[in-house]
Amino acid sequence: MAEPTILTEDRGPVRVVTLNRPERRNAIDLVLRVELAEALERASDDSAVRVVVLTGSGGTFCSGGDISTMKRQGADETIPRAQAAQRVVRAIWGGEKPVLAAVEGAAFGAGVSLASACDRVVAAADAVFSTAFTGVGLAGDMGLFSSLPARVGPAAARQLMLLPQRLDGTRAHEVGLVDEVVPPGTSLDRAVADAERIATAPPLALREMKRLWRRWAADPFDVLDLEVESQARLFDTSDFAEGVEAFYAKRTPNFTGH
Repeated sequence: MAEPTILTEDRGPVRVVTLNRPERRNAIDLVLRVELAEALERASDDSAVRVVVLTGSGGTFCSGGDISTMKRQGADETIPRAQAAQRVVRAIWGGEKPVLAAVEGAAFGAGVSLASACDRVVAAADAVFSTAFTGVGLAGDMGLFSSLPARVGPAAARQLMLLPQRLDGTRAHEVGLVDEVVPPGTSLDRAVADAERIATAPPLALREMKRLWRRWAADPFDVLDLEVESQARLFDTSDFAEGVEAFYAKRTPNFTGH
């Protein structure tokens, strides 16, 4: 029987949710996005869970979307795929429990989106963050256009998306993408310890915090719908097909705007 793509473990009032595709560096395929959303929704509905910690197996947080599952396609195929990814972020933002990210290794593309959507990000000093979406002809999704500006500011977010670069955990902390940096291999322990401390707070107050955070500016859920529309347009372009082909050929893509 195949290994589950999502593992869960309760540590007292803290539920640890682990992306479990180490052979693909925890890249997000269609199955994982559904199972991750379901795991987060169950945690939100479970009265015994006070805080959730999200992490990845095999020393990697998440290397982004699984490019092996991507191909040029029309909106009828892309929209359900994109909406399944947005369901994960809706579960993080819309749930009543704080969600912490424990980041080791790579957080690329959707991995940055996933970490940024969380209420607290603890990262190893040698973790590596990069938006990376433009490398395959895409703009980004999973709430990136709301969560990244909220973390680093609109101007810095634009630069990180326009000129993708690799930031180690220390640099990511300096720009505000990460809330705390810890020695390699210790992010999960630290995140769980933080979660245990948060779990002592009154649950109703935590619920109100979650509600107020997502309304401090424009409603971030509007961004999720706009990102789906964008993905549907971009997945059916020559540039997207070229980006995927170049990725496999290990060459620089030649984008033409078609």
